[in-house]
Amino acid sequence: MGPKYLHTMVRVKDLEASMAFYRLLGLEEIRRSDSEGGRFSLIFMAPPDQPECPIELTFNWDGDDGLPSDGRHFGHLAYEVDDIYATCQHLMDNGVTINRPPRDGRMAFVRSPDNISVELLQKGEAQAPAEPWASMENTGHW
Repeated sequence: MGPKYLHTMVRVKDLEASMAFYRLLGLEEIRRSDSEGGRFSLIFMAPPDQPECPIELTFNWDGDDGLPSDGRHFGHLAYEVDDIYATCQHLMDNGVTINRPPRDGRMAFVRSPDNISVELLQKGEAQAPAEPWASMENTGHW
């Protein structure tokens, strides 16, 4: 038997903004642990039908000055979505920049408030290319 996926941990600077971002992606809080002595909180969020696939948001109560300037500790999180175009539109309507638009009807990248890359992949086959996505340029890094 091989390893079992447990979670992906990311440090967050603004807990409420980060949780709001992951809620926009459709995740919900499934577990929380606050450590008074360690002065940190661990919030686990996952898709409603996949509690076994959480992301762990680690929030240090006294700040996180020791983080690298770009805040990146790994490549990206990846989530499969039912409709890549509707998901990207929903995120844009809520102020999220689409860094790599789904020009191919299959893949897009966005960034969380903590600069974490999030890859969005169309469930099943790619959708047919459609505007405004097909001609939209990349924005920033992804």
